[in-house]
Amino acid sequence: MTNTFGHPYGQAPEHDHGQQHRPEVAPVATPAPIQTVSPHAPLQQPQEHQAPAQTHSFIPQQQDPYGPRFVTNRQEKHCRVICLSNQKGGVAKTTTTMNLGAALSEMGNRVLVIDLDPQSNLTMSFGIDVETLPKSIFDVLVHKYPIEHIIQTTPECDIAVASIDLAGAELALSSMIGRERALEKAISSVKNDYDYILIDTPPSLGLLTVNAFTASDEVIVPVQAEYLSLRGLVQLDNTLHVIREHLNPKVHIGGVLLTMYDGRTIHSREATELLEKTYGDKVMNTRIKKTIRLAEAPVQGSSVLTYESNGNAAAQYRALAQEVVARVEQAV
Repeated sequence: MTNTFGHPYGQAPEHDHGQQHRPEVAPVATPAPIQTVSPHAPLQQPQEHQAPAQTHSFIPQQQDPYGPRFVTNRQEKHCRVICLSNQKGGVAKTTTTMNLGAALSEMGNRVLVIDLDPQSNLTMSFGIDVETLPKSIFDVLVHKYPIEHIIQTTPECDIAVASIDLAGAELALSSMIGRERALEKAISSVKNDYDYILIDTPPSLGLLTVNAFTASDEVIVPVQAEYLSLRGLVQLDNTLHVIREHLNPKVHIGGVLLTMYDGRTIHSREATELLEKTYGDKVMNTRIKKTIRLAEAPVQGSSVLTYESNGNAAAQYRALAQEVVARVEQAV
């Protein structure tokens, strides 16, 4: 006669130890013996993990809630990210971003310009209606929207557009962890597609500008040859020191660019001398002189290189592009 556990009465199961209520464990399979392979036999490669090599293709991503993206297998290359910044307004940051981008593109480079200014002047300068934009750089920074879907192609270069919504970005980002790296993370998916990325910043040293500094390799500072404009460089340099210490150790002032320059005045010449004495070879050789053509070109939705290709302003920005490329190659 057996008990309820299937054992004869008076006989306990071996190695029971009170564990009869635990679920049975499947026996461990004996490992298969190691097979020796002849050195002359061809090696067998698993086929299920081998994917065919892909070229540039537009592949729908089912897991992507924002729709299909452009997928490429091109090898990673170095993209130079340049921020144009000065907390003083009216120093031709936007004008320089647009025309430098167009000049670099004219040289055969793939260029993306990013409008990080809530005024959206860079976006409007390319003839884009900011009132009808469904998404903008605000959605990229705050809602993690893929930057690929807000980039628009123009005859001169690509642009990541901005709208007035960007004015609320600093408040929305202020409570987020890693808020200073939002732009850096956003552009990481498109850096392999461009040789240069230029970032136009607002006239402040707030969170948007800090994002630009954190994402950049270097900063070009447009300044007027005026005493008050030069004083702002000290504060910008102090901010960059903090960014290098905590967020981006490689960012630095790559060049100081004199804009709206008028060499006929004594004040401009004295300010230029003071600038060269303070910053040495960081002061760029190119001078962007003041001309009405730089104000007229954005009205037509184009750069000055398209608006007046043979003019002095276009020649100055072509010279600036060549100087930027030379400085980058020297730094690398």
